[in-house]
Amino acid sequence: MNPAETLIAGQNGSGTVRRTVLPGGLRVVTETMPSVRSVTFGIWTGIGSRDEHAEESGATHYLEHLLFKGTAKRSALEISAALDAVGGEMNAFTAKEYTCYYARVLDTDLPLAIDVICDLVTSALIRPEDVASERNVILEEMAMTEDEPADQIHDEFAYALLGDSPLGRPILGSAESVNALTRDAIAEYYHSHYTDDHLVVSAAGNLDHDVVVALVDAAFAQARGVRDADRQPVVPRIGGDCGVAHSGLRLVSKQTEQTHVVLGVPGVARNDRRRYPLGILSTILGGGMSSRLFQEVREKRGLAYSVYSFSSHHADCGTFGVYAGCQPENFTEVLKICRDEVAKIADGGVTEEELRRGIGQVRGSTVLSLEDTGSQMTRIGKNELVYGEHLTIEELLARVESVTLEDVKAVAEEFLRQPQAIAVIGDYEDASSFEGALA
Repeated sequence: MNPAETLIAGQNGSGTVRRTVLPGGLRVVTETMPSVRSVTFGIWTGIGSRDEHAEESGATHYLEHLLFKGTAKRSALEISAALDAVGGEMNAFTAKEYTCYYARVLDTDLPLAIDVICDLVTSALIRPEDVASERNVILEEMAMTEDEPADQIHDEFAYALLGDSPLGRPILGSAESVNALTRDAIAEYYHSHYTDDHLVVSAAGNLDHDVVVALVDAAFAQARGVRDADRQPVVPRIGGDCGVAHSGLRLVSKQTEQTHVVLGVPGVARNDRRRYPLGILSTILGGGMSSRLFQEVREKRGLAYSVYSFSSHHADCGTFGVYAGCQPENFTEVLKICRDEVAKIADGGVTEEELRRGIGQVRGSTVLSLEDTGSQMTRIGKNELVYGEHLTIEELLARVESVTLEDVKAVAEEFLRQPQAIAVIGDYEDASSFEGALA
């Protein structure tokens, strides 16, 4: 076992971040937060829905469900009851490029959380009967998403922009692909990808790094047996099939009370330094109550309750978009306002006051979002797994504060002048009723 490495020395109230690489390439990263009484423990794998072939679509998310269905050591009930008995929280999530399983417990119950999460990640049975029963659960989850058009519209936008590519397809897959997945295919996916060199353990809270390492090492050794000490951790992914960017309209006809729309363009990759001015640009355009979209669409005209902009990043590409949901009779006007505001800001209409406010908002939201152990576990886990660097909060804030007005104007001109992909969900047979707003 390699000696522990200090990545961030705790100071000014921040915790100490340390990393140990175990035999087989498993990385354990922790942040000590002695002022709290809780710990959040997570295991990350650098496998997400973009790693699936078209015929495997939905396999990563399907597997996430199945890992909670039982191991040689615990039944599904025993997995959930173990954390319930100590008032802990346990869950998982699948993203486009990674999956995470985690538990939040009192610091005294950390050994239990480590044992349970390591057990389900390393020793899932993937039984045929569980595959069959969970298939129906996943189909219900898909139906629930389709009943929430404010959520579904983001999947439709990804497909409109990136097409039938790994990043364009929904994380859940389709009903057809999920129904076609077999137990053997899912089990092979599990055993191929959930290897030590693909995994990162992250934990934050009132903990001792060496104790966490010892407990994780014991749990993995029990499940894996002898591990290949020469295997090296998988480096953060770079590149892949991002999909060719498309423009134009994707209309999903559905009887809804509101019309939902996302319009957007390609953005930047997660390690592109332009993500900082692009994030501030998003804040100025639609990131808060003082943003342009909120003021123009909601405050001045009362045309929508929810309107905002967003920026997302992957290993080799990203997206930038605007969302709005409104009454059908207001849709043409709302769409026109959104497109007009995007055009105005692309033409350099950003002021020093907006820049100052945007930087302040990003600074504050960044710090406030990291005030609990779950957020810090996520931060250090993603830093290790996908970013490949560990910044202190001060270093992160310095990058935000270094953004200039010229930086924001440059990314606005470069990205917001691109042809737009537009996704719409609403009660329309075709786009004839809002063609004017698309011109």
